[in-house]
Amino acid sequence: MSHPTRRISLLGAEGDHASLARRLARGLISQDVAIIPTDSVYGIGCAMGADGALARIFELKGRERSQALPLVLGDAADLARYAKDLEPYAPRLAERFWPGALTLVVRASDEVPEPYRAADGTVGLRVPDHAFVRALCSAVGHPLALTSANLHGEPAARSVEELNPQLADAVDWVVDGGAAPLGVASTVVDATGEIPRILREGAVGEAEILEAIS
Repeated sequence: MSHPTRRISLLGAEGDHASLARRLARGLISQDVAIIPTDSVYGIGCAMGADGALARIFELKGRERSQALPLVLGDAADLARYAKDLEPYAPRLAERFWPGALTLVVRASDEVPEPYRAADGTVGLRVPDHAFVRALCSAVGHPLALTSANLHGEPAARSVEELNPQLADAVDWVVDGGAAPLGVASTVVDATGEIPRILREGAVGEAEILEAIS
């Protein structure tokens, strides 16, 4: 990396979020890696299509390349663009919980490049309840490949103070948005079968999911 980590603070800068998002977007389009806040926990990510940055994330986290990263969308309407052959309940879950802390694992459409799909052709999609992240997706013009900002096996960071210093110093950008409102990772649901199956328990409970599709 040819420059020290750049830091952006969203605290007290609510009116400037759009310009800050555009500034960071330029970096992400140029293969930068960033740590950003979300509604759940802090994430480390890159722009979809920035394959060099994607490889860096796996290396920095010590994560196997066989585990595809979830994609963060700027709008729930993007579900139809990046997923195909949706089960009937999947759009209902998106309508109920997006923006929010629910990741839907669905069959990836041709709009999702191969490095961003799992081996079985699926992809995890989410729209966070975080205005800056959605603005960033819009400014980049693509989804973000985003995973929790921690070394593999360590707890997810709920604030910049909880970030592993080694990881924070190795990325190009760190965005401080204060404490993550939820402080717990998103719930991950396999939405490729006839009924939804929880792969990871998180901020959204099983009872809420079943109620939404009943």
